Amino acid sequence: QVQLVGSGGGLVQAGGSLRLSCAASGIPFSFYDMGWYRQAPGKQRELVAVITSGRNTNYADFVEDRFTISRDNAKNTVLLQMDNLNSEDTAVYYCNAGYRSGNIRNDYWGQGTQVTVSS
Repeated sequence: QVQLVGSGGGLVQAGGSLRLSCAASGIPFSFYDMGWYRQAPGKQRELVAVITSGRNTNYADFVEDRFTISRDNAKNTVLLQMDNLNSEDTAVYYCNAGYRSGNIRNDYWGQGTQVTVSS
């Protein structure tokens, strides 16, 4: 059974920081690309950051060097350090695990963790 358990969300003032964590189980973690997505009320889910199995990273333009994604394969964990938060970062943040190889396409999602930034 695959589980992605996200944590670390909460309420923070503008300019503050949060660190999101996602613990994965039931998958060969080191082979998976890991990402964070977010969905604000009334908006579509969007990519925030991704770190591949080879540790290449990619960030959405709105991140503007404020966030850092990292992974610890020994702990099956992916982290998202978020600094200099603003009210537009308020959303539910979802952890994603993705694997693509040939005809194999796997996608798993965590339950989401709420991030609220007060201005």
